[in-house]
Amino acid sequence: MKTIEKNYLVPFILITFCFALWGFANDITNPMVKAFSKIFRMSVTEGALVQFAFYGGYFAMAFPAAIFIRKYSYKAGVLVGLSLYAFGALLFWPAKMIGIYTPFLIAYFILTCGLSFLETSCNPYILSMGSEDSSTRRLNFAQCFNPCGSILGMLVARNCIQAKLNPMDSDARAQLDDAAFNAMKDSDLGVLVTPYLAIVIVIAIVIALILIVRMPKNGDDNHDIRFLPTIKRIFSIDYYREGVIAQFFYVGAQIMCWTFIIQYGTRIFMNEGMDEQSAELTAQEYNMYAMILFIVSRFVCTYLMKFLKPGVMLAIFSIIGMVLVAGVIGFQDRTGLYCLVGVSGCMSLMFPTIYGVALQGLGDDAKFGAAGLIMAILGGSVLPPAQAAIIDMKEVAGMPAVNASFILPLICFIVVGIYGFRMRKR
Repeated sequence: MKTIEKNYLVPFILITFCFALWGFANDITNPMVKAFSKIFRMSVTEGALVQFAFYGGYFAMAFPAAIFIRKYSYKAGVLVGLSLYAFGALLFWPAKMIGIYTPFLIAYFILTCGLSFLETSCNPYILSMGSEDSSTRRLNFAQCFNPCGSILGMLVARNCIQAKLNPMDSDARAQLDDAAFNAMKDSDLGVLVTPYLAIVIVIAIVIALILIVRMPKNGDDNHDIRFLPTIKRIFSIDYYREGVIAQFFYVGAQIMCWTFIIQYGTRIFMNEGMDEQSAELTAQEYNMYAMILFIVSRFVCTYLMKFLKPGVMLAIFSIIGMVLVAGVIGFQDRTGLYCLVGVSGCMSLMFPTIYGVALQGLGDDAKFGAAGLIMAILGGSVLPPAQAAIIDMKEVAGMPAVNASFILPLICFIVVGIYGFRMRKR
């Protein structure tokens, strides 16, 4: 049975490109926690408010997006999402001119309101483009292109932002007088905003193509909202309700592992004698290695789903992830960093698999079901600041705090593994 039918091919390609666009936004943002901390002379916890604003937008807009999509169409939801994405990125320019941290958080929030629209629209749209029997494989295949955008976001963050920021380390910046600090801050913010303005052009081209191409109207027949009865109905389904919980913890684990690999690697490389900026750039290289492994693993997992049930694979990869995170906590040299890179190989199938299993059989309720799963991305907003607070403690129980902080991702993988084990028969 074909995973992608011929009459859906061009729309599938366009919607799949949107997966790459939000992957770019996610992973150009993760290194910004460290960048903003340096630029504004803040703690890791304050810098992690970037993630709170970023993933808070997902939470705030998911159900409004679902209501909009139910009233209009998946296509309309995609177009609104792209427009909000572009508007949020444009706001980086006035935020730079104002020169304080809060406007950047507002810009991130608006940008990710757009991403919430996109994910609430695109994921179930892809599921609808063909047979339900192949829907989870189809979504896994489309999600393979999300980390391709992520890799590009990491490359841009490393080469166009991190490498071009003033190399003065955090301790030296703390000694600057106000005039010197403001001059350096303005220069660094000019570097930081440029890629966000460039992505607006790409988004405008995608909007134009979607307006031109004839898009399918799958699942757009029923425009009856009936919000509360629908929510009550879908949350009464155990595999959906538990899927929302598992997605919350999975996204939290993903964002923690990809955000704080910079802090984890920087500590290791500075202990080896590197200066702070070189250590950060090298740590970002390992972040890119993690994403490459994530991409390869996602293609492999999509193929393996021809032979293994999604729940079984979810349970197996969660267990392997737990073992690797234990290594991240226990080792204090590059071995721990290698384990952290390896975790990405385990995470590759988790988001689309939880998503596909949880939405299977929901029919037209999938629009609101998708919103619940996108709201679960709140895990990426709530859990990283908690990990950052641990990292700011410097040392916990005789070990570096950055190592001890990975107890939170370990707990997350335990939750995901339980869901996979429970869903192995579906």
